[in-house]
Amino acid sequence: MVLSKFIRHRCLHFCLLLLPSVINAGELIHPELEKSVCGIKEPFLFWLWSSMAGRPDTAHIDGLPNVEDISVQTVDGRTLRGYKLKALAPGRASGHARGYLLVTQGNAMLADQILSSFTPFSNTGVDVYIFDYRGYGRSDGKRRLKAMVNDYGEIIDLLDSRPYSSRLFYAMSFGGIVLLNALKERQQGASIVIDSTPSRLSDYGCPEAYDPVNNLPEETSNFLFIAGGQDHVVTPAMSRDMIETAQERGALVLRDPVMAHPFLDRNILVRDRRREVVSSFLLRGMSASEE
Repeated sequence: MVLSKFIRHRCLHFCLLLLPSVINAGELIHPELEKSVCGIKEPFLFWLWSSMAGRPDTAHIDGLPNVEDISVQTVDGRTLRGYKLKALAPGRASGHARGYLLVTQGNAMLADQILSSFTPFSNTGVDVYIFDYRGYGRSDGKRRLKAMVNDYGEIIDLLDSRPYSSRLFYAMSFGGIVLLNALKERQQGASIVIDSTPSRLSDYGCPEAYDPVNNLPEETSNFLFIAGGQDHVVTPAMSRDMIETAQERGALVLRDPVMAHPFLDRNILVRDRRREVVSSFLLRGMSASEE
């Protein structure tokens, strides 16, 4: 009897130890995703940037009639939360949206802060998707570069599995690093804008494999790169190598002497011109894919 109780106790103890592993099986299968790849300073820097981004505030999206609160589950069990601006104009086939636009923002931004700026796309029949990065805003997980790149690879695969005829991407600043790494072999048939992104991360201790300049495809005619002469966050010198390489491979390049960093243009006319350049390029590509 005593032995039986002892065995039951040990079994219960073992099961309790095992339970967290069962619950977090995804984390055990992919524990390497949230490991730092840029040295010991990576967690601190992402903490600093996410702190600058602030906290979610739904007041930013109040009044938008076509907002949908969305989430995706990552391969390691994290929940990424964001928003979808649903297309207001009907698509050409079966009422579906004409295409999707995935926005990857800077590392000190949250999805709700910039969502309303992309209503012109939803007004033309495009579904717009913006997520908080892992560990930012309303998204779960630890803020790590490797995990973020993997997250957006999963998001792209998910969106590509849906009946969209066009694929549009707009990446700004740090978002360009994430997107160029996440796209890899997925850039064919897409229209892509990379706005104010540095050429390299390896200068800051990250592996060269993550350098945006090393993740450019051999053919970049479906890309637009933007560099602002008044950008003091990512200076023209910081993006020069990548932009020159992309231009040699067929990319369209805009070097604007009065533009600052995205969403930091003080002059509203400059801000509007940037928005027009981005939308014209992306929507032109969408129209071409529908012909």
